[in-house]
Amino acid sequence: MTEVINRMGLTTSAVEIRARAARAAKQPFDLLECAHTLGLGGAQIRGNALPASEADRKAYRQKLDKWGMYLHGDLRLPRQKSDVADFERAVRAHKEAGTTLLGTAMTGRRYEVFDSLEAFRKHKDQCMESLRLAEPVMRAEGIKLAFENHKDWRWQEQVTMIKQIGSEWIGARVDVGNNISLCDDPMELVEGLAPYAFSCHIKDMAVEEYPQGFLLSEVALGEGILDLPKMVQILRKATPGIKFLLEMITRDPLQIPVYTEKYWVSFASADSPLNGRDLARTLAMVRAKRPKTPLQRISQLSPAEQLKAEDENNRRCIEYASGNLQL
Repeated sequence: MTEVINRMGLTTSAVEIRARAARAAKQPFDLLECAHTLGLGGAQIRGNALPASEADRKAYRQKLDKWGMYLHGDLRLPRQKSDVADFERAVRAHKEAGTTLLGTAMTGRRYEVFDSLEAFRKHKDQCMESLRLAEPVMRAEGIKLAFENHKDWRWQEQVTMIKQIGSEWIGARVDVGNNISLCDDPMELVEGLAPYAFSCHIKDMAVEEYPQGFLLSEVALGEGILDLPKMVQILRKATPGIKFLLEMITRDPLQIPVYTEKYWVSFASADSPLNGRDLARTLAMVRAKRPKTPLQRISQLSPAEQLKAEDENNRRCIEYASGNLQL
């Protein structure tokens, strides 16, 4: 049982193309069954993917037990006191289905979403209020909540937020690649968030220059710029038994427009420091670690070709994780 439980899990994002193809064919898609078929140890499902009835959720839990797998959940946090009752019901539904950890991503890409520092600060205050409203529910239900660095918080900001909440029930879902977009050093991020980590989205990244900044792209594990063995070691040492969930997103590269004015508007304060040193270090990395092959682009591929690319990316990731990361 222990050997299975410690194995890598699967996120919905890693199989978005497969799930979309199933919907187009009017066929059911179950992330847990997909993870089981791939030989993985768990899955992270969104709330709307949970079985609707209590009886079906209990049956889902029995399937987890039968396969020796773990389940993580994703859900939206309450924005105000009147939302707490619904949030509590959602947490209990996840528990009935066998969820052992809940997670959330509270913001889109910071440099795309916000047009002013004031707008970002207002949103951050709302996120802190949501965490404060969620904390008593997590404590009462005995289940932890991990919020992600979702191209929104620099790692120092996230640590400060966790400390301000000051609860053993609120911590970090560490995405090892996202914060390159915010000019965080990936290893510094892992080291900084490790003491607060409840789970990890594992991925590898490649970078490439473009006129307005740099491109950022998920690539198969072991084929990018991240030192994944060291990252896994750091996180395991800080949080024994931490779960790693594959988030190999098969898509076109993301544009990180660091040379544009809008990119910088939400960092123009002492509480969100981003300076020339960070930018210079990141750009030096981009130039020093040019990809050996062109970054993958799938938008012009047929649906069948996109699905084939996703399956191949995940196959290579699973093979690498098993052989090199003991996942």
